[in-house]
Amino acid sequence: MLVKYWMTTDPITVTPDTSVMKASQLMKEGNVRRLPVVDNGGKLVGIVSDRDLKEASPSKATTLDVHELYYLLSELKVKDIMSRRVISIKPEDTVEKAAVFMLEHKVTGLPVVEDEHVVGILSQGDVFRVLISITGVYRGGVQFAFNLEDRPGSIKEVADVIRKHGGRMVSILSSYDLCEEGCRNVYIRIADMAEDKLQPLIEELEGNFPLLHVNQEELSDI
Repeated sequence: MLVKYWMTTDPITVTPDTSVMKASQLMKEGNVRRLPVVDNGGKLVGIVSDRDLKEASPSKATTLDVHELYYLLSELKVKDIMSRRVISIKPEDTVEKAAVFMLEHKVTGLPVVEDEHVVGILSQGDVFRVLISITGVYRGGVQFAFNLEDRPGSIKEVADVIRKHGGRMVSILSSYDLCEEGCRNVYIRIADMAEDKLQPLIEELEGNFPLLHVNQEELSDI
């Protein structure tokens, strides 16, 4: 899945000479936690986060009065507090790569840059949307988890049983983490089935494959 299909386009940006007070106001109005900083030509030159703004704000224990505080914040510019070393991604990069960058660099969002210009921003929330999409959780409320041999045809054997019982598969995911060498964990989500059809399916799967768990998820209370 490519970043360009999931990023937020036309993100709110600021310039280096934007006041810290204005940047804070833009974050609150846009309900965002970071703002790309661009020059007059639209090229990315830095990024400012809500953490930067908090660290730049005077302590609550300050002896300054409210007018002095407002003056101080209006005089302080984004260029004085922004991070100039920016981790960014391209529209043609995968969301998986972006997620790795976020995890490794401990950030919750990345500006999307093309020809040095900011064309979007990908947030942690966007990555969550991708996770929901590829798992199909909104389309199917039953997930089977298996520990299968890592060999050609092992997933097809399970899928054949599901189809035999009239099950409609929504997503198939596999992972080599948390399993022994020569095996992989496979997660198959199916559309909801009537209980009288689901139970025979579960029994046959349990009898023929290493079934780790069956989850029936209810999202109606969210």
